[in-house]
Amino acid sequence: MRLFDLEKQFAFYEAYHSNPVNFLIHMVFVGPIFFTALILFYFTPPLLNSTPIKLYEDSCFLGLNLGFLFTLIYALFYVCLDKKTGSLAAFLCLLYWISSSFVAHYLGFSLAWKVVLVAQLFCWTGLVIGHGVFEKRAPALLDNLAEAFLMEPFFVLLEALRTFTGYEPYPGFHAKVKATIDAEIKQWQEKKHKKMS
Repeated sequence: MRLFDLEKQFAFYEAYHSNPVNFLIHMVFVGPIFFTALILFYFTPPLLNSTPIKLYEDSCFLGLNLGFLFTLIYALFYVCLDKKTGSLAAFLCLLYWISSSFVAHYLGFSLAWKVVLVAQLFCWTGLVIGHGVFEKRAPALLDNLAEAFLMEPFFVLLEALRTFTGYEPYPGFHAKVKATIDAEIKQWQEKKHKKMS
C-alpha cells in the first residue's frame, strides 16, 4: 500500500522539495504549523465523555480531544512508516501535544486563536514563497492533500537527520529514493513542457 511505503512517500514528497532554500524554509515553518494547530485543538471538547487529566492544580488538562486524536494519528502513521525514525517522530508529536496544551491553557481561547491565526498565515505564506520563488513548483498538497499533510513533518525530520547526521532508514534508501525522484521530476518537466507548447 503506497500510504505506508516509506520510499514512495519520501520520493513523492522530496520531488516537491529539491531546492535547498525551499527545504530550509520548510524546516523553519512546518513545526510551528503543526504546533499551532494543536493549540487550537486544545479547545475542542473531550471525545467519548473522557475525563481530562490535570497535571497539577490550575494546570492545563490533557484530555482525549481532537488534539490528542490528531497527535495519535500522526504518531501511529510515522511508526508504521519506519519503526526507528517513526518512534522519534511519534515522541516529538507527543511533546508538541503536551507543550501546545500548556501554551493554549496559558493564553486562553480569546488570545490563542489570534496567535494561531497570525502564526499559520505567516508560516503558510513562507511555504508558498518557498515553492513559488525557489522551487518553482506548486506544493505537494495540490496533488495529494492527505499525503502532503501527513508526510510533511516526517519528511522534514527525516531529511534533517540525513542532512546533519547522514542517517538512512536502511542502507541504500536515499539512492533508491533519488532514482525515483529524478524520474518523477523528469516526468513533471515533460508534462510542463507539453502544456507550454
